[in-house]
Amino acid sequence: MPSHRDGDNEPDDGRGGADGRVELLRDLYRPRAWMLLTGGVPQSHVDLDDPEHLELEYVRRIGHLIDLAAPAGMALRVLHLGGGGLTLARYVAATRPGSAQLAVESDAEVARLVRRRLPLDQPGRSRGGTGRIEVRVADARAVLEQIRSASFDVLVADAFAGPRTPAHLTSVEFTVAAARVLAPAGMYVANIGDGPPLAHARGRVAAVRSVFWHACVIAEPAVLRGRRFGNLVVAAADDELPIAGLIRRIAADPFPARLVEGAALDRFVAGSRPITDANAEPSPVPPPQAFA
Repeated sequence: MPSHRDGDNEPDDGRGGADGRVELLRDLYRPRAWMLLTGGVPQSHVDLDDPEHLELEYVRRIGHLIDLAAPAGMALRVLHLGGGGLTLARYVAATRPGSAQLAVESDAEVARLVRRRLPLDQPGRSRGGTGRIEVRVADARAVLEQIRSASFDVLVADAFAGPRTPAHLTSVEFTVAAARVLAPAGMYVANIGDGPPLAHARGRVAAVRSVFWHACVIAEPAVLRGRRFGNLVVAAADDELPIAGLIRRIAADPFPARLVEGAALDRFVAGSRPITDANAEPSPVPPPQAFA
């Protein structure tokens, strides 16, 4: 996304957070849109005038999953593990008024900057207002383990410390904890950053499949083939996933993705052992050119 650094002199921009420098870059083509970066890595794109605009392709794919999780306009209970700029929380509030949402952000500097510079309350800017969005600054897994069972309809795991997902948010045990807080028909969605040979992603998907009855992976073909670093979105549930609707939507995106399920997903994870707490490691460091 073409952008330049914010030219104002607010002292909140460019400070160091727990995992590196926290910055906002202005979008040249959307007057009130911003890219949030930590340690030079894009974390969120937020358009204050249009919360339904999802700039980042993997975020758009998660948006499709949320759209298909329930009939259009129906309020949902959504847990976001990884808050960032609250892009998806804003999207849910705009498309599903009345939704109750909790966003957990581990980096206090990110949460503070977003609260001051990208406020949730934008009168007249979004259909139905923001709804109920609670933001909690804490470790995602610690919060997850405190939530009562069956509290949420959708859980989005998109937590990063700089460019990497912390090890304790990648395992079977973490996924079991996530499944526990979902309603019986709930959906689990996770963003995985990985590149050749996709060993981390395969272990993550194997962990998810060891917990849920149904799963699929969505990513660009070059990423799935292990040709370059990128984002893989895994969705899982105990009920059937909305596969047909997902395929139609991702095929119509500006950068079409591929959906892998069933026997193809068996082949994708073949020979990979589920990641557990005992052997978990943070997700791989992206190559320097990954965000060029």
